[in-house]
Amino acid sequence: MGRGRRVCFRGPYCIHGGDETLMRRILAITAFLAIFLTACLPGPTDTKGSRTITVYGFSIMKESLERDIYPAFAAKWLREHGETVTFNSSFAGSETITNQILQGAPADIAILSIEGDVQRLIKAGHVPEDWWATGQKGIVNKTPFAIIVRRGNPLGIQDFADLAKPGVRLIHPDPVSSGGAQWSILAIYGSELKKSEVETGKADPARALSTLQAIWKNVVSTPGSAREARTQLETGHGDALITYELEGLLMKQANAPFDMVIPRSTIFSEHPAVVVERNVTPEEKELVFAFRNFLWSDEAQQAFVKNHFRSVTNESFNTSNPEFAKIELPFTVEYFGGWVKAYPDVIEAIFRDQVKGK
Repeated sequence: MGRGRRVCFRGPYCIHGGDETLMRRILAITAFLAIFLTACLPGPTDTKGSRTITVYGFSIMKESLERDIYPAFAAKWLREHGETVTFNSSFAGSETITNQILQGAPADIAILSIEGDVQRLIKAGHVPEDWWATGQKGIVNKTPFAIIVRRGNPLGIQDFADLAKPGVRLIHPDPVSSGGAQWSILAIYGSELKKSEVETGKADPARALSTLQAIWKNVVSTPGSAREARTQLETGHGDALITYELEGLLMKQANAPFDMVIPRSTIFSEHPAVVVERNVTPEEKELVFAFRNFLWSDEAQQAFVKNHFRSVTNESFNTSNPEFAKIELPFTVEYFGGWVKAYPDVIEAIFRDQVKGK
């Protein structure tokens, strides 16, 4: 028999051709050990990976979400599930972000200024009809409407009706794109109804309409969102602005040269959060709903109060904040029968037909 080929590995050991079966076994074992050891090496992170939630919010939600609520939820989820959560956000007027979602924007969560925008998402099949089936009927925070004037209040504005004075230049966001603008219209109109009811025992729609018409004649600019309207006032346009109390407190915090006037009667805007279920896969549901539910936790509600929204779950959080104004005659959209009646009866039939249409 001929002599077998001599095969040598690094080191003092050699295997002859007759030992090929042994050599193949050694090579197979070596390959297995290499794969096994590679799999056991630590990766770049000791967490299970990273996931992203996409949130579309109306304009004034930006500070409370980005400063406090996103980091708090991400820390909680990492602690409990070992996953890193990041957020993509887009902020604009409530009507604008609703239109974007209807056109295909990839929002997992929408936090809107008005319930009417939720109804538009329901009709298009993006949100289920039972969206409100939570402890707070889907509402995550609230804030009253106020008037912002230049420091020292040179025009002597004390209530909504004073905005109808000759020469007042009012900045008012556009009701076509801004939920805040629609709240403002309800605030003006409802304020006159409430005051007339207290003063005479009967609400006076003619007085409310006349006041709204006179105020609208003094509107000099209609930017697309409440935040854009504030920016216009801050950059020198106009004399006054109707907006969320939150915006006035942010301006005060920044030591901006403006004062806030609290009307005798005004509306509390209430802001819904919905899961855009059309955009959420089954694998994403647990995470997305967990974030939606987190918005009603004490931690999130206190974060809202810290950023000048009012809590909807715990009134003691609100009373502990001395900056929040006391409203003599407050009301909500329920004064009009809810959004299902407020939108067609006031925003459309009164504002669009009898105020803006003239």
